[in-house]
Amino acid sequence: MPQSLHPLGSAIKKQREKLGLSQEKLAERCGFDRTYISMLERGRRNPSLLNLLKLAEGLETSVSVLTEVYNGTRTNQSRARSANTSRNSRA
Repeated sequence: MPQSLHPLGSAIKKQREKLGLSQEKLAERCGFDRTYISMLERGRRNPSLLNLLKLAEGLETSVSVLTEVYNGTRTNQSRARSANTSRNSRA
């Protein structure tokens, strides 16, 4: 499973369950097949921007809420790159 997609899938599943929706019901709301929802939640598929917008609407939330799980990862990666750049420039 692509590890980079797993946090998004987890966020989708968490919000879906918070609303008490089945995968089938969420798929209906978004105009998707239930298997697509399943693949997203398991990190097997990467949604397009349009599909991410449809998911956010179907989940009664925003894209930023669904993708906020990546904010800390990006910040940590940026810090690591900055630290490596500083070390390399001193060498």
